[in-house]
Amino acid sequence: MGKRILVVDDAAFMRMMIKDILTKNNYEVVGEAADGAQAIEKYNELKPDLVTMDITMPEMDGIAALKAIKSTHPTATIIMCSAMGQQAMVIDAIQAGAKDFIVKPFQADRVIEAIDKALS
Repeated sequence: MGKRILVVDDAAFMRMMIKDILTKNNYEVVGEAADGAQAIEKYNELKPDLVTMDITMPEMDGIAALKAIKSTHPTATIIMCSAMGQQAMVIDAIQAGAKDFIVKPFQADRVIEAIDKALS
């Protein structure tokens, strides 16, 4: 199996979509989280090679979770996922240490390109 990935999104449907893209491309989805707080917990537990992190989530948003993970794991590789029109948030995320971002709705080739690039 390929690299280990944690998928974080508050929408189960989005997690399923991205999981499908990843498994078809020989990535291993080691865990899922529905909000930022869960993401931090799962990251600490699973130590994945990469995280796909939604920006807009209840409880704790993706940028707060990104900052929290990066503060304790500076080498964490995190790619942000956002819907159209969240450019300002995407810039915040990149400045906070995100490697890249993917726009929803997901296009399989763009997802894989971003992940391959982030992991190389």
